[in-house]
Amino acid sequence: MTEQTQSQRMSRRKVLSLLGLAALAVPSTVVTLSDAEAQTGTQTAPTVGQASPPLDAQQTGTERRQGRRTRRVKRRVERRETRKKGRAERRELRRGD
Repeated sequence: MTEQTQSQRMSRRKVLSLLGLAALAVPSTVVTLSDAEAQTGTQTAPTVGQASPPLDAQQTGTERRQGRRTRRVKRRVERRETRKKGRAERRELRRGD
């Protein structure tokens, strides 16, 4: 009595395809309707640790990326110098004893 015939059974694949078709049937205006307005400027929120640039100094994406690269290289050089200095100090301690 609990057995179902093949025609009454609905597989997961059929259910998912029906859901997909139902999603396509929804008018696109209902899905995309929003009260939001388009952004007009290239204003981006500053991330943590960065100061926001003055309004008259708007930067392009390439300029921002180059600035990040420059800061990254400076931090890397500082880390290398710090490690080099620490190694030299430890070497002197070993040789001095």
